[in-house]
Amino acid sequence: MPGFELFGDLERKQVNDVLDNGVLMRYGFDGMRKGHWKAKELESALEDAFQTNYVQLVSSGTAAVSVALGVAGVGAGDEVIMPTFTFVASFEAIMALGAIPVLVDIDDTLALNPEAVEEAITPKTKAVMVVQMCGSMGDMTALKNICDKHNLLLVEDACQAIGGTYNGKPLGSIGDLGCFSFDFVKTITCGEGGAVITNNEEYYINADHFSDHGHDHVGNDRGAETHPFLGYNFRISELHAAVGLAQVKRLPEFIDIQKRNFKILRDALSDIPEVTFRTVPDGGEESAAFLNFFLPDLETSREVIKSLAAHGVDACWNYYDNNWHYIRKWEHLKELKSLFPITKEVKEGLKYLETKTFEKSDYFIARNISCLIKLSWTEAEVKERASKMVKAIKACL
Repeated sequence: MPGFELFGDLERKQVNDVLDNGVLMRYGFDGMRKGHWKAKELESALEDAFQTNYVQLVSSGTAAVSVALGVAGVGAGDEVIMPTFTFVASFEAIMALGAIPVLVDIDDTLALNPEAVEEAITPKTKAVMVVQMCGSMGDMTALKNICDKHNLLLVEDACQAIGGTYNGKPLGSIGDLGCFSFDFVKTITCGEGGAVITNNEEYYINADHFSDHGHDHVGNDRGAETHPFLGYNFRISELHAAVGLAQVKRLPEFIDIQKRNFKILRDALSDIPEVTFRTVPDGGEESAAFLNFFLPDLETSREVIKSLAAHGVDACWNYYDNNWHYIRKWEHLKELKSLFPITKEVKEGLKYLETKTFEKSDYFIARNISCLIKLSWTEAEVKERASKMVKAIKACL
């Protein structure tokens, strides 16, 4: 991760096909296309890769989450349970629909704690959004059982976990809807892009229409299409889809490289008694996009981050003070700093953030270090990195 590290002739060919063809929009202009439909081809390829019936490409991972929730009926006043450790897009997408994000603790998987989810369910709860952060998953069996028990939607944000599996199924394909990001720093990239996946035909049809202003896409005349319902512009372009089409064909190659590099680093750190690793639920297999490990406490984690940098090891983070990915620094959410009016119902629904603390999440995030696994490293470079990491960590213990 990320796929842009290994751009090559395949990506150039796909993009040049679009430029030579001259049609950059994914819909319409049938007569000019000469048979080129990159977005449709990518959707078909992703259906195979994700073992799912339907894929709808959109403009970003954020758009994917927004579309997934919207087409399944999440709206004004509904509550959506989400983790404290994610990306700010999670609550942005929920609030854009007029719904209320209900943040709950994570556990040692770095994903939703099923007990915390169960405790947070109210009559207003409509969906549970599990976020597969840093290439791995929560206890999907427990989370799915909770959703089935309470008749809730299970939405998977697998934006950082493409290539991971649970009981042999690709992450993103287990819940009612799955969401992916193909932005510039994901394992496969379109530059910008995303996808909603589902086995539910109604959700797919809704996603197809909703992401293009409500157009029904019947026939080949854009002017004759009707609008069954309101929608927005979450379209992907043919240029972006072309890059993704090349990249998805290389996904097995990318995952193999990630897993090789991941294993070298993890094996080296396993010899340090004070280092433990995130829990991967039984049946789960990480995508190996990141190596996540725990140290004894926050102070040690902070010292190790400094030590890693001093030893020339980059792309390692402790998320405790991170303002993109963890609840502690989301003042704009807690204080409702918004350019648009927020409804009284949402304001009331978010009052819990004025006093609620998340000690269980703090316990895991404070001690966690997450290290990006790059595709461009040679095996020799990974081994050298592993040696530096061991020295840097031991220097702080």
